[in-house]
Amino acid sequence: MTTLLPFHIAFPVHDLVAARAFYGGVLGCAEGRSAPDWVDFDLYGHQIVAHLDTAVARPETSNAVDGHDVPVPHFGVVLTMADWHALAARIEAAGIPFGIAPYVRFAGQPGEQATMFFRDPSGNALEFKAFANIDQLFAKA
Repeated sequence: MTTLLPFHIAFPVHDLVAARAFYGGVLGCAEGRSAPDWVDFDLYGHQIVAHLDTAVARPETSNAVDGHDVPVPHFGVVLTMADWHALAARIEAAGIPFGIAPYVRFAGQPGEQATMFFRDPSGNALEFKAFANIDQLFAKA
């Protein structure tokens, strides 16, 4: 596997105060630069930017994956198994409902992974996953 550089993603939020509480407080992301309409966060070394967008909610869709309705769009990070378990415990302790509760997807198959989904206060879907064997990240069935 090659050494990866951080990714960057910008996404809409309806309330920057709530975004700061969620990404900074619950997820533990350090805050970077900001302006009245946006704020940078460090999400496990990746740059995510919450941009204020007070437009009407966008339609939601999902795709079936391993017997679950996976929300589209979504974003997140592949974590170590230890960090994944710690984050799952933090989300549960904060009382944030899981869209898809933590479980092992594709159990016993190539690409087996621990995964969980939850939403931020603006309804953005996040997925965090971990692999017992990171070499399985792009494994085909």
